[in-house]
Amino acid sequence: MSEIPPGPTMPSHVVLVPGFWLGAWAWDDVVHHLREQGLDPVALTLPGLETDHPDRGAVTLEDHVRAVEEAIAAAPPGTRTVLVAHSGAAVPATAALDRLVDEVAHVVWVDTAPVVDGYAMDPAAEGSEHPLSAQWDDELEQGSMRGLSEEQLATFRDRAVPQPAATLREQVSLHDDRRLDVPGTVVCTAFTSADYRSYAEQGAPFLAGLLEHRALRLVDLPTGHWPMWSEPQQLADLITARALGAVAGA
Repeated sequence: MSEIPPGPTMPSHVVLVPGFWLGAWAWDDVVHHLREQGLDPVALTLPGLETDHPDRGAVTLEDHVRAVEEAIAAAPPGTRTVLVAHSGAAVPATAALDRLVDEVAHVVWVDTAPVVDGYAMDPAAEGSEHPLSAQWDDELEQGSMRGLSEEQLATFRDRAVPQPAATLREQVSLHDDRRLDVPGTVVCTAFTSADYRSYAEQGAPFLAGLLEHRALRLVDLPTGHWPMWSEPQQLADLITARALGAVAGA
């Protein structure tokens, strides 16, 4: 699925935000391919997702939003950011886009979508943290881990860090409707683009942003929910294309 266009040699600033339970390490294979293609991406570990964090119960959604904001604001002079958000990272990524809309050239939504004002991932989430073990069997049964080797599954299980529960139950607050016109690419992996559109039209809360945003392109990359491991080269090619295209104004 190589989509790298000819043209500018100075790419945009690329920020990679992993979904639940993951740190910057989750992007290692993608980062490798992006660097081979001339990019210098920044992969984030959001607050509370460090392996040794002392108090995940104190971490808020606002902490995650600020971490993404800071990464966007660190773009080199003269560049804007291509923001890449995977899965549950769509919530802080949408909020950061809303606050820094002029600094973001493109958003790549990896098996996820922008959220709407007032959305919360799980308002009923209890306790201080949400471990991967609470969903492991369901994820396997639903096929979201399709494409992962046994070694990758073992690494995932071993390195996964509990998600701070407040980031699931707190509502996102959005104010700048200009975010709706920022170009974006929705990379549909565990479900097809047709499924994404259908679920959004049926009222799936997590996909409601698909009905609001006016500059989204949906593309299919058939695999499971973690393409940074199952299809890192193809995902990196797509991100590179968007980064170079953002410079060219495409």
